[in-house]
Amino acid sequence: MAPEPVGSGAAVALWRAYYTEVSDRWYEVHEGRHTDAAELERAIAEDTGAGLSPPAGVLLVARHGGEPAGTAGVRLVAPGTAELTRVFVLPALRGKGGGSVLLTAAEEAAQGLGATHVRLDTRNDLVEARALYARHGYVEGPPHNSDVYAEHWFRKNLPPRTA
Repeated sequence: MAPEPVGSGAAVALWRAYYTEVSDRWYEVHEGRHTDAAELERAIAEDTGAGLSPPAGVLLVARHGGEPAGTAGVRLVAPGTAELTRVFVLPALRGKGGGSVLLTAAEEAAQGLGATHVRLDTRNDLVEARALYARHGYVEGPPHNSDVYAEHWFRKNLPPRTA
């Protein structure tokens, strides 16, 4: 697990895989179709990952067998508050503990940025993500944003940093 520039080849490939999956899931549930290719390209290009670079953010890339396997983004959104985004493990590698490793590393990165708590949002159809967050002590609460795709909002207080 290591920080990686948002524009690196590995980060871009994982962002594409992540966005394709969550977009297809949403359209399958709500419209019975996959994401249109042009629509997918526009959406991927629109979210550049701004904020996931130092000094107020970081994008972590996990590798399995030396190959990119997953990501977790952390960005400060207010003093003491970090937001997790792009938490993703390639489908073929799920169920092997990578999500837990990514989440733990993201929380440590958030602490390194000065956060005392983290928040995130997710959707109904991302049941695996919601289960992962619950297993790691995230508590669902009231909305902290008005994102049209957000349906669940989680928060976790981080333990004090030890030297």
